[in-house]
Amino acid sequence: MKTAVITDSASYLDKKLAAQYNIKVLPITVIFGTEQYQDGVNITSHEFLEKLANADKLPTTAQVTMQQMQDAFDELSAAGYDEVICVNLSSGITSFYENLVAYSKTVKNIRVYPFDSKIASAGEADLALLAGTMAQNGENAKTILPRLIDLRDSIHVSLVVDSLDHLMRTGRISSTSAFVGNLLRIKPMLTFDDNGKIVPLGKARTMKQALAKILDEIENSLSDIDGQLRISVADADNPKLSKQWVTEIKERFPNAAISTYQISPAITVHTGEKAMGVVWDCDWEAM
Repeated sequence: MKTAVITDSASYLDKKLAAQYNIKVLPITVIFGTEQYQDGVNITSHEFLEKLANADKLPTTAQVTMQQMQDAFDELSAAGYDEVICVNLSSGITSFYENLVAYSKTVKNIRVYPFDSKIASAGEADLALLAGTMAQNGENAKTILPRLIDLRDSIHVSLVVDSLDHLMRTGRISSTSAFVGNLLRIKPMLTFDDNGKIVPLGKARTMKQALAKILDEIENSLSDIDGQLRISVADADNPKLSKQWVTEIKERFPNAAISTYQISPAITVHTGEKAMGVVWDCDWEAM
């Protein structure tokens, strides 16, 4: 039994890691008016955020198409794979998972196992990396999928929005609320709920206060982490702050494995530039 792993570009999985663990990454489409881009192929996260800041209308993202999936299935089947596990962006912010579940029943040349990450960015990447590692070790969907559920159940996330202006543009808050909030330097904190939807978590007055709250959240959730702790810091074109956060996280949790990621366009459409995120879970390398 030969098992393949597919994920999408919302994971922002490092290309070297994807190659190392033989994970196929399919691009999400980013749309600015009449212009379309393949995330991670002909537009970077930095370029996306530059265009986002100057766009008259908010961009949209389009899920990976079933034709893209079928092309990948055909390629994998021709390479001798018997089955494929598809770890994709949360069903709470895209209909992709439901569409793939329906489409997978029509695929004849390879057995397809859709897996709802209920997350994005580092959390989605960790799930894909665990699946890739286990597949390389000769395991198949029967043993991989239960471990993916275990890892998914351990995932926690906090997103911090730098400015309320973008939430105003998306219609999530009023212009008056944004004005007052920016005067008070309020930083909204968001998370993913159990259904994989982005929901309010709280607020902080500064990014420093937001990190302090996140560090306490990590401390309070350690009982949910069975084994080695991994903490991933993700930023939306905010590398200087990312380095500062990594330093403080290492001081508080010196034994944790630390990773850094970019926040994908699929999420920065909601948060805007300079947003920060922290994902913590069981370390996929130690599972």
